[in-house]
Amino acid sequence: MKIGVIQFEPLFGEVDRNLELAGSLIMKSDADLLVLPELFNTGYVFTSKEEAISLSEQIPQGRTTQMLCDVAKEKGIFIAGGLAEKGGNGIFNSSVLVSPDGYVGRYRKVHLFFEEKLWFDPGDEGFKVYDTGVCKVGIMICFDWFFPESMRALSLMGADIICHPSNLVMSFCQDAMKTRCLENHVFAITANRTGTESRGGKSLHFTGKSQITGPDGRVLFRAGETTEEAGIMEINVNEARSKKVNEYNDLFKDRRSDFYSILTESDR
Repeated sequence: MKIGVIQFEPLFGEVDRNLELAGSLIMKSDADLLVLPELFNTGYVFTSKEEAISLSEQIPQGRTTQMLCDVAKEKGIFIAGGLAEKGGNGIFNSSVLVSPDGYVGRYRKVHLFFEEKLWFDPGDEGFKVYDTGVCKVGIMICFDWFFPESMRALSLMGADIICHPSNLVMSFCQDAMKTRCLENHVFAITANRTGTESRGGKSLHFTGKSQITGPDGRVLFRAGETTEEAGIMEINVNEARSKKVNEYNDLFKDRRSDFYSILTESDR
């Protein structure tokens, strides 16, 4: 199958423009699965809770999810992308997954970064894996990568490919994803944005370099730091289904979960 990443610079609050640009980049791309950045429709640097509420949408009824469903149907592809979600019990930094047949599911970001804690509620639905018929897809968002448990949980649930919508501002995620993929033997599609947002006296620069990483830790594709582009790679998804390191070692079967209880204990 062909998997791909869409990288561009969203402009804050310009939802019409951002959706139009994302749709155009998707339509020009030849892939079975595409991933868009975190909060690709709104931009990232919110300055108030009220602003986050005003730019949030319901899933799947909102315009962004519906636009992605329309494009996915026209192209015959799966698409994952991030947006601010107006949920029944809060405002979430979320990602949707859509297919040629419509809405598939959502993920609400578990690990909020920096001032996201002021605008969003922490994800309350946990990690999920979706079967596309060709592969099993898991979703995490940006800062989730900092916690090894995120990708390990998705991988143990059977994910072959991790969709990773992101707005990265630190310089080391792309290299760290090599280890995340190697230790779980999965593919990952890290869709980052570009540009700088300066609002409310704050300025954040986004690192670009969107990346597709293989189960052996190799970088299969890496975008430029400032470029607007789509990167597509053809993969053999079966490479993610064997967890063998050699004839004696298997990444998952060799786990000694009886010695990992500290990972599930409450803070002391």
